[in-house]
Amino acid sequence: MKIVTTAAFLHFFVCATAAVSDSDATETALEAAPGDIATLPCYAVGNVTPILTTWVKDGQEVARSDPSAQSPSPGAQRVTVTNDGSLRIGRVAPGDEGTYGCSSTLPGNNTFHARVSLHVNGPENVSTSIVPATALSNGTLVVLRGSSVSFHCSGSSSPSQRLTWSFSGASSSNESLASATASSLDFRIEDVQPGAQGVYSCGAHDAVSGQALNRSTELLVYYVPDRHPDCTWALEQDPSYVWFNCTWPGAYPTPALRWGDGKDDDGDADDPADHGMRTLYTSDLAESLPLRLNRSALSDEQALRCAARHPALAAGTEMSCSFILKSPYPSGEPLVTALAATSVTLTCTEDVSLPPANTAWRKGLHQEAIVPGSKYAVSKDGPACRLTIRDVGEEDEGVYFCRSENPLAVRELEVYLTVKTSSAYTGVILGVFIASLIVGAAAIVAKTLYSNRHRMCLGDGFGQMEEDRGDVLSLVESDDEQMFRDAVPQLPPLANGHQTTLVLIHRIPSSDHEDAETADTSPQEDTAQTEEPGDLVTF
Repeated sequence: MKIVTTAAFLHFFVCATAAVSDSDATETALEAAPGDIATLPCYAVGNVTPILTTWVKDGQEVARSDPSAQSPSPGAQRVTVTNDGSLRIGRVAPGDEGTYGCSSTLPGNNTFHARVSLHVNGPENVSTSIVPATALSNGTLVVLRGSSVSFHCSGSSSPSQRLTWSFSGASSSNESLASATASSLDFRIEDVQPGAQGVYSCGAHDAVSGQALNRSTELLVYYVPDRHPDCTWALEQDPSYVWFNCTWPGAYPTPALRWGDGKDDDGDADDPADHGMRTLYTSDLAESLPLRLNRSALSDEQALRCAARHPALAAGTEMSCSFILKSPYPSGEPLVTALAATSVTLTCTEDVSLPPANTAWRKGLHQEAIVPGSKYAVSKDGPACRLTIRDVGEEDEGVYFCRSENPLAVRELEVYLTVKTSSAYTGVILGVFIASLIVGAAAIVAKTLYSNRHRMCLGDGFGQMEEDRGDVLSLVESDDEQMFRDAVPQLPPLANGHQTTLVLIHRIPSSDHEDAETADTSPQEDTAQTEEPGDLVTF
């Protein structure tokens, strides 16, 4: 940008303090080439920020500062008023030439007036290029943070020229980046950072004529944070309402945030009508976007999503965070028994709801609120909510409700408490003892039957057991064997010289009836070498 400062411009700085009034305005002369960025100063003494600044040209208002209004997006307007009251004209055109008037209202209701004469030169033979970059509608170029950018400037002048790249940004003003006497001048910035955002100017200076020509380009650096947006919630006093908040700080320019309910049926995330969501609740250009919903707009297993779009993201992509909403589901023991005059604790656990539910204990069919005190104690340990009842009595018997509520729904766990006295427990113990005796007797009978199973399976079962004749086989081995041999008749000796023992078989009656029969008859003695059932064999 070519700036020509006249003696009146110097007078502006010398007499600026005296001009803070309704007196004669100062005047400044500037020159710019088509396509340049021109800054017309208004009040530039001290660090005082004007309350209101108005610029006019040929009696018509050109621009006005409005501190209460939201700042426009970078490059959205070609003519704007900066914070210090200067008039910024992007991509100067021949029609911008003329005299501009400035009126600034300072703190204390003081006013300051200034005039700036802008002269636009004819087309210049100086060109610049910055690649890779994206051009906005007003000619401002955009690059992404972390990219590598090449700057090129060329011009023609006879017999020679000197080219200079300079930079003016938030951290520096008119900083020289590169300079050479040549027909073109290039330099490169690796890993562009936000500090590289500003106005880059290439100036061509003719050493013979002394004429200087400038080409200026504003470069913006877009960037987004590496993380996804952060989704949070906050419950109100009325549990049927909930606040959801989506924040995504650290992006430039301001991102576009929107709250919605899931994807479209066709999965089209680029549809500008619904922003890729089945239901769109709200959207805005902001770093933080709150959303307040009531129970009628929420449902179980609903996917509530906040999506962020930004020019620094690839086309069709977005960063997002989401919730899967869930209704509460309290769980615990539905039946509890307690002994009178003791303490009992009822436990209820609820850890599935989202947003988290508010859980409390109620008593009776009318769900009366339980007030903690000497009788009741309520405690919470994470998702577990406990109700302790001290000195339990018959009046404490009944139904209790564990009530969990979040913005989606209300769910209750019903717990019935039964109170037992000590006499009731005595009857229980006696019953258990009698049952144990019955089981033991049955075990003994079963064991007896099992041990006599061979007698039950042979013959006629129990009848056979009663008819067992009980024959006895007596085998005698002692020192008196010779006495028995002398008492028993001996058979004649065999051929091998051995003697044969005579075996006497005595039949023993198996019943009283047989005893009567044998009383009338004398015992029979048989000589044999085998025995029948019920015989007494004597050797």
